[in-house]
Amino acid sequence: MKTFNVPIIYRSPLISAIKQHRKQQDRMKKDFSPTLLDFGPVRILLARHFGFCYGVENAIEIAFKTIDENEGKRIFLLSEMIHNPQVNSDLLSRGVRFLMDTSGKQLIPWEDLRSDDIVIIPAFGTTLEIEARLQAIGITPLQYNTTCPFVERVWNKAEQIAAREYTVIVHGKPKHEETRATFSHSRFHTPTVVVKDMEETHRLAEYIHGRKPAEQFYEEFKGQYSEGFDVTRHLQRVGVVNQTTMLASETQAIADYIKQAIIEKFGLADDQVAAHFADTRDTLCYATNDNQTAVTGMLEATADLAIVVGGYNSSNTSHLVELCEEKLPTYFISSEEKLLSANEILHWDFHHHQELHSTGYLPGKEVVTLLLTSGASCPDAVVEGVIRKLLGFYGLEEKLEEKAAAFS
Repeated sequence: MKTFNVPIIYRSPLISAIKQHRKQQDRMKKDFSPTLLDFGPVRILLARHFGFCYGVENAIEIAFKTIDENEGKRIFLLSEMIHNPQVNSDLLSRGVRFLMDTSGKQLIPWEDLRSDDIVIIPAFGTTLEIEARLQAIGITPLQYNTTCPFVERVWNKAEQIAAREYTVIVHGKPKHEETRATFSHSRFHTPTVVVKDMEETHRLAEYIHGRKPAEQFYEEFKGQYSEGFDVTRHLQRVGVVNQTTMLASETQAIADYIKQAIIEKFGLADDQVAAHFADTRDTLCYATNDNQTAVTGMLEATADLAIVVGGYNSSNTSHLVELCEEKLPTYFISSEEKLLSANEILHWDFHHHQELHSTGYLPGKEVVTLLLTSGASCPDAVVEGVIRKLLGFYGLEEKLEEKAAAFS
């Protein structure tokens, strides 16, 4: 796989050594057991896969290269390039300005842009409407494009099944930048509707079955369907794609549920299903799959708690937290700064969108075992920072370099 020129500040000698060691041992990526970092009083089980993915490294390389090669020019990002506070802060410190926030709220008026400005498309991609707006200003919209190739793969899959006259159902968070972009690209080709979870899928299936009055759909799914969507016609031939960072098991469950609803609605035999339900296969990216499977493998070990590191608005990170929460006390932090002491921690409750202050997160045991992973937009240097901070609570900071040397 291609390697990228990512700033050294995001790298970690320890994490790089561990990842390279595991890669050499398991080139086919079949072993999802964690890496044990045994420091005596504290044992850290590090997930097999975590941190920067292909799409994130690609985006970072393009963005920083664009800055270096265009000194003196005004450079804008449509919104956060990735959902990581450190990376976005670094871009801002280099003079980059955001045109919108993550919800799509305008921060800088379009009228302020000039044709000689540079606008970088973030890793999530963007809508066709925004591309057209940039074109009208005189800016070539895709000249500085960091859209993840795996996001583009979803768009291509939607276009392919649209060509066969299927409606697209997108499993994603309706307000997320990536889902907004996917919805825009899909609805250009075919009727499209977004479902955010299994609950909404159950409600959509009621319209497939015809159990709910059609007019109710337009209020229930307001803002989540394409213009001209006809609930009586456009739910008879469907295919499911997804926001690439969603929980893999949930996407599969949603596709299976919709498929079963279609089978029951039309009384289909196995060889007739394809006439009404498109085989989209899995449109999750490889990193999302690997990171989630690595967490599942990590959770097979006995531990006292889990720490997940990443941006608080990162979808893929929140799903890693979800998986860990099913088994262990789990703390979602954005950096080592949230580890206030061995007793106090600031952590994000993504269910209620608030930062919590908790005490007693590290149990008073002779040996504490914790699970550690991070989201696909989290730099390895931040993960090392978390490890270093934890070791500091036990007076073991000097052991870090020894551990890095052991994996080299």
